[in-house]
Amino acid sequence: MLLNYALIFVLIVGLLVFIGYLFKKTDSSAVLRINKDGRTYTIEQMTQFIKGRLDEITRTNLYDIGLSEEEMRRRKNKKYELKKALKGCTYGDVNDKKYVKELIFDLLHREYGVNQVNITNAIDFDNPDKLTTQDKFDILLYMYKQQYGYNALGEMIKKYNLDELKKVYGSSIASYVIIPEEIDDIFQKEYEYLSFEDRLNILSQRIYQNYKGYSVVDEIRDMNIDGISGGVSGLPESFMYQVAQLGDYIKQTNEKTIPKAYDSVWIFYHGKSIRLACLSFGSFAELRRVCQNIYRYNNPGQLSDTNGYKINEMKDGSRVVVLRPSMSESWAFFVRKFDTPNAVLENLIRQPGKEAVIDLLKFLVKGARVTALTGEQGCGKTTMLLAMIKYIYTTLNIRVQETAFELHLRKVYPDRNILTLRETETISGQEGLDVQKKTDGAVNILGEVATDGVAAWMIQMAQVASKFTMFTHHAKTFENLILSLRNSLLKVGMFHNEKVAEIQVVGVLNFEVHLKKAYSGERYIERITECIPVKPKNTYNRDYKNEPTMEGKMDRFMDNATDYFTKVTETETFKAVNIIEYIDGEYVVRNPISQENIEAMRENMSEEDQVAFDEYCNNYFSGVGPTRRIVE
Repeated sequence: MLLNYALIFVLIVGLLVFIGYLFKKTDSSAVLRINKDGRTYTIEQMTQFIKGRLDEITRTNLYDIGLSEEEMRRRKNKKYELKKALKGCTYGDVNDKKYVKELIFDLLHREYGVNQVNITNAIDFDNPDKLTTQDKFDILLYMYKQQYGYNALGEMIKKYNLDELKKVYGSSIASYVIIPEEIDDIFQKEYEYLSFEDRLNILSQRIYQNYKGYSVVDEIRDMNIDGISGGVSGLPESFMYQVAQLGDYIKQTNEKTIPKAYDSVWIFYHGKSIRLACLSFGSFAELRRVCQNIYRYNNPGQLSDTNGYKINEMKDGSRVVVLRPSMSESWAFFVRKFDTPNAVLENLIRQPGKEAVIDLLKFLVKGARVTALTGEQGCGKTTMLLAMIKYIYTTLNIRVQETAFELHLRKVYPDRNILTLRETETISGQEGLDVQKKTDGAVNILGEVATDGVAAWMIQMAQVASKFTMFTHHAKTFENLILSLRNSLLKVGMFHNEKVAEIQVVGVLNFEVHLKKAYSGERYIERITECIPVKPKNTYNRDYKNEPTMEGKMDRFMDNATDYFTKVTETETFKAVNIIEYIDGEYVVRNPISQENIEAMRENMSEEDQVAFDEYCNNYFSGVGPTRRIVE
């Protein structure tokens, strides 16, 4: 009898344990839903709940739950989709981001019990005076996004002239900055009652960006802007420790009177670098978290003290650069976005006289001219190159060499023969270019000629291996471009004589398109320059043979020797002729293209384009510059 009671007791205990286990597995968040008060409905607490709940979903062993075959299949698919989406979030995939945010929305509403009343414990929508500047910015961006999509930030900047130079906080120097007071003012003018769904969407975004997103720049990164960066201003973390002994100074910094590196949020918009003083990452740890995640697409390797930077692209094609101490003084990141759909010459060149510039750029490509696009960082070289590539004849195979994938030509022209290579940690740009030689390429595109080896290879390739080449370079002047390429040939040991190396360069380069970014942020083509090689003339004489005396012969001979050394050391190897210049706000045709280049360009064009080019030359070149036969 006692044995029976013991067995019954064991069975009851086992059953209770099993029920408790199932309860824990199927609803581990139940404890969070018991006796919640106002303090529980904070962003921090809800973020912890979401982390735990999503971790549970992705880690649960479905075979231990005793599910039906159909339910097992459904949950396995859900688990797989979630794991994939959580990974894609780190890469900047907006679709994966949307999926995770919708799940967060559902978990908060259905499991955590967020409602119209308790949501105000996280963000007090009903009391604008209690909202932080970040709260107001997030709400405004959400409202604008409902109307303008990914143009939301640009529309807000445009409407309130937030990209204008201004002097703030008593500074005597004007700068591009958006301050908290401006956000407060816009919020006061535009804030409207938000539905519970809108409020929960804003809260879900906040939790998402703190968990899987890119903190305060998460939504900004998705906007149609030129780029975004962080950690590039303010006091670095290392500096805080170094000056700890300076009591008053460190006290000021702790009181936030002096910005830290984590207060550094910048956007690149229409050629202007604008500081968002209204936003902050909040801590050095949060800035570091963003830097450690934002570059991870396609597994580029780990950042470390010995490998202090990474250059990579994101899922949407944006270029990302991340740096860390001790290579840089603080953690920092840079994201550059390229508006591929709008990379059209007609959209990029809008100043008066634009027709002459646009048509000439098209003819340079159709005429197979070796063309350099030069200018400072952020002037629009890559975007202009992308726009010009459109006019390469479809019969020509295109090969591209880049430091990081930026052009993404196959997304734009999926039906064309295009192959892009890039440098890696183990494969240099020079090796990539060597491989390109064997891939049946007709046109070579170099995203940037940044190293001596690539520059030297480009000169060689343009001489013998390709129909023509297009590349970008950071040269400030045409002369700087020639000298830089010449010096690259000398550094790699291809030539030892400066003059000979320079002749090789000018014999290859046909045109330079130099871009400029004005103080106001306006970007334009400053000039289009033709490189005309100067062929040396043999002016030596043999009059010394007619001299009756040896002294006279030596005098004549020394004259010839002087001429020779003058030619070697001083004679020009090229002339830089500006075809079009940007003068007083408009494009002006200054000189015609040389007859040699006109003829060479026509040979590479279709008959239809030849006719159009002839008309262009006669319209724009007949009355300018030196008198010269253009097209007969």
